[in-house]
Amino acid sequence: MITASDLDRTLIYSNRALDEFGIPENIVLKPIEFHNGTWTGYMTDNALTLLKEVSRNSLFIPVTTRTTEQFKRIVIFEKEIPLKYAITTNGAQILFKGEPLKDWSEELTLQLQNGCIPESELLFALKKTGIIFDGVKKQAENLFFYYILNCLPNSSELKEIRELASQNGWKTSIQGRKLYFIPTPISKGKALEYICNREGMDLVAGAGDSVLDWEFLKNCTYRFVPSHGELLKVMGPADLTLTNQLGVAAGEEILSGFLQTLSRKS
Repeated sequence: MITASDLDRTLIYSNRALDEFGIPENIVLKPIEFHNGTWTGYMTDNALTLLKEVSRNSLFIPVTTRTTEQFKRIVIFEKEIPLKYAITTNGAQILFKGEPLKDWSEELTLQLQNGCIPESELLFALKKTGIIFDGVKKQAENLFFYYILNCLPNSSELKEIRELASQNGWKTSIQGRKLYFIPTPISKGKALEYICNREGMDLVAGAGDSVLDWEFLKNCTYRFVPSHGELLKVMGPADLTLTNQLGVAAGEEILSGFLQTLSRKS
């Protein structure tokens, strides 16, 4: 059985996210991400214990929009929880025992050649709208880009941005202050489907907070979503198992739900 989960704002919470959602009383935090000489990501201590149990009872696959370099900052996947697979860069890379899976990379390259306009053309089209992106633009392995914004565009501007991107073979997602632009062929769902077929295993349970996560959650028998997630705001609660908790406590609640699901399936 396969279980899969997004990481940021689902299982892992940055200092900014902890400030945004708060830390409930009696919660013990476990630092699990280290970058530039400091701890930058956390789970609850109990959530880490639950994740170890999930990984012992299923093929657990992290599914993240992080680049591979950013993913490798998470120390628990090196030291405490061995992984057979991980999906990074929103599905652009599948890591098999820590190394990129060549067959998947070659297949995706072919899809990108025919599935969307180049980034430069999309940026030109966005510039013509007159919408101002008040922030810093970042690249993700020359595959997609995102803005870290000081303030988000308003609702009508976001609608215009989404429609423009969609018409040109791209998709968008907001995660905190980050506004992502990703070519449609780059998909968490397609990458996870590839692994399921490769292993001959069913995707039993999944978790995620963003619209990009629906690409793989729709194929899960059980779908867990933190109640603070973007996905809930866009799609509503239908066919989703929502957490009662917000923030870092929601991650613990999700992993508890995974274990309950696995026990019913065993």
